[in-house]
Amino acid sequence: MQYFAEYIWLDGAKPTQQLRSKTRIVSVRGGDAITADELPEWSFDGSSTSQSDGGDSDLLLEPVRVVRDPLRASGLLVMCEVLDAEGKPHATNQRARLRATLDAGAAAQDPWFGFEQEYTLLSAGRPLGFPESGFPAPQGPYYCGVGSGQVFGRELVEQHAQACLDAGLMIYGTNAEVMPGQWEFQIGHRGTEGETADPLSVADHLWIARWLLHRICEANGVSASFEPKPVYGDWNGAGAHTNFSTLAMRDPARGMAAIEDAIERLERVHDEHIASYGADLHQRLTGLHETCSIDRFASGVADRGSSIRIPRSVARQGHGYLEDRRPGANCDPYVVCERILRTVCSEEPPRLAAAS
Repeated sequence: MQYFAEYIWLDGAKPTQQLRSKTRIVSVRGGDAITADELPEWSFDGSSTSQSDGGDSDLLLEPVRVVRDPLRASGLLVMCEVLDAEGKPHATNQRARLRATLDAGAAAQDPWFGFEQEYTLLSAGRPLGFPESGFPAPQGPYYCGVGSGQVFGRELVEQHAQACLDAGLMIYGTNAEVMPGQWEFQIGHRGTEGETADPLSVADHLWIARWLLHRICEANGVSASFEPKPVYGDWNGAGAHTNFSTLAMRDPARGMAAIEDAIERLERVHDEHIASYGADLHQRLTGLHETCSIDRFASGVADRGSSIRIPRSVARQGHGYLEDRRPGANCDPYVVCERILRTVCSEEPPRLAAAS
């Protein structure tokens, strides 16, 4: 059977890599169980994506994840890793680094991840709901609001959520956020039989969900911004709060001790994590607007002004997961997962950072 296969990859843009994609017609068996190894490698011009020189520009795309394309009747979305001319992971291939950390021992701790992806819908450079000049009413009524004066862009958000479901992505929910035109969707563990919230699956799904959001925005004449501070002033920024657990953290007998150990490890290398959690984080992590200052580390139960939040339900039952509130909306989930795993799942706790 022939399909439109949209090959998706990350380019070499700095400081934030961007999504790229192109279409290939492929002939594979039909059905819902098409796997990445059934699809051919492809190549692209790396000199046009800041990943190679023009004199030796061909780079390879290796399919690693396939889901249904909800925007085409006979389509596939194909997440790819970028390989160099020798077939080795390219320097910009952060997914390969995550794979290596998992293979080095982190996978043995059965880590699960979830991302709460915030973003801002823009029209003519302004968030939806912002007037042509000046500002809307202050924050307060917009978070999880309802009504034409409180919520802006719901129809597009519903289109995106349905597209994620139709693609088979692990979308967990959506909600309007604190600033007009700002929204959130969650990707991660849903308790659905047969699903796994392992870091590679969740990070792949988040990148594909971002791609779908850009495509749906494109069709609606708006854009989606993942900037951590899309509007300066007394407005919330945009993050990608990261939920994380290991088998020990989910164990009723030892969960809270494992969570406390993970928090201690994260505190020791706070600066290194900040450097890995997205560009321009200092604009968002100010200590205001439900953030902890970028220069300090704090944790607490149900505390949205902390670096690491322990949900109240987790504290009550004594096991579960933690929420790292530091990553920005523009973070690379492959990098965030790898950094957390390297810190929490190593045999020895990391040393204190030099600047701490």
